[in-house]
Amino acid sequence: MTDPLNALTASGVSVWLDDLDRKRLTSGNLAELVAEKHVTGVTTNPSIFHKAIESGASDYAAQIAELGSRQVSVDEAVRSLTMADVRTACDVLRPTWDATDGRDGHVSIEVDPRLAHNTDATIAEARALWWGVDRPNALIKIPATMAGLPAITAVLNAGISVNVTLIFSVERYRDVLRAWADGVSGAVRDDRDVRRLASVASFFVSRVDTAVDKRIDALGTPQAKSLRGLAALANARLAWAAFEKFVDTPEVKSLLVAGAQLQRPLWASTGVKDPTFPDTKYVTELVGYGTVNTMPEATLVAIADHGIVSGDKLSGMSAESAVVWSQLALIGIDQSEVLAELESAGVAAFERAWVELLASLADRLAENAIG
Repeated sequence: MTDPLNALTASGVSVWLDDLDRKRLTSGNLAELVAEKHVTGVTTNPSIFHKAIESGASDYAAQIAELGSRQVSVDEAVRSLTMADVRTACDVLRPTWDATDGRDGHVSIEVDPRLAHNTDATIAEARALWWGVDRPNALIKIPATMAGLPAITAVLNAGISVNVTLIFSVERYRDVLRAWADGVSGAVRDDRDVRRLASVASFFVSRVDTAVDKRIDALGTPQAKSLRGLAALANARLAWAAFEKFVDTPEVKSLLVAGAQLQRPLWASTGVKDPTFPDTKYVTELVGYGTVNTMPEATLVAIADHGIVSGDKLSGMSAESAVVWSQLALIGIDQSEVLAELESAGVAAFERAWVELLASLADRLAENAIG
């Protein structure tokens, strides 16, 4: 039987793990996933780190004690803890980064989510994280808010690799592509070596179905129910069409001639939340050459166990995907409204997780403070 994960990578999809904690690193689990499950990258977010540090208290206890004895601020402590994990994960993935000439082997770390609407602070935080992690295969995550867009351009221009996160709408994705091109063009003009200046655009998937299907269930009509579970894939496939159109422009082709890497679409939020859907849905139905799919370990295991990879599921599907959203509009579900709400909720959720982590860590630091 063909290994589904091998089939996925053979189709040009990079498999990344959407999770990180210290036990994965100290136990060798991440290294095992790289060796045995075709994992070539790792993504993190504030919610992941909140869960990691809260649930793995003993794994972080020694470093927290040291930070507390130095009486560092809680913000500095969180930065130290998270950067340490990302730095170690980067070292685990470094052979992949070297072998792929900087195309894969990346580990993401996100700017403080409280800065999502502050361009200058986001740029400063991105620089600090890049300097602090001090690994060439790190990716600094910046949300695709309106304030985040110019920050993305500035950070890429400075030669810092970027993971653009919390993208929900195709319209905003086009803005992200524009921000990427402007940033890399600036780096080229400044004579930077852009061959390993990496970027991915994290387009969120399952949350779209969750939001739309909640509205469909409230309507309860047969017409509405026939559209359950279609919105997310349609949205992602329309994003792919926007990507294909953008990269076929003279501007992007000139950047490639200059040695730049394309900003790759990354499918995020791929864990299935509705138990009536196949648990591999947001992976096997979004196969496309040159994409990245970052998934929680449960989804990774499901793909390895029973995933069916049957070729390109993105190209040539924009027309039927547009029809899905037209049909949703006919039953009163407004695409722009849903996706704007998801962006706002996504930023708020990450900020909430970060604030909760800060509050919890403040107590633990105080317990270890000297004097």
